[in-house]
Amino acid sequence: MAKIKGAVTVETERCKGCNLCVVACPCQVLDLQKKEVNNRGYHFAYMAQPDKCIGCASCALVCPDGCVEVYKVVEK
Repeated sequence: MAKIKGAVTVETERCKGCNLCVVACPCQVLDLQKKEVNNRGYHFAYMAQPDKCIGCASCALVCPDGCVEVYKVVEK
């Protein structure tokens, strides 16, 4: 049986590091980049633990700038 997982993409150059997506994630998949910043000087969100993503899209729903997209991936 195929297993469905989630995949999150973040438009890092638009992300302002507000941390809302990190807090909204029930599986603690996202985190803010600690050492890198984007062109605007913000620490951006990224998938810290991609294997835990269930594709619920809570992160995308709370993002005020629409920087987060969630996809469902079928693993065979």
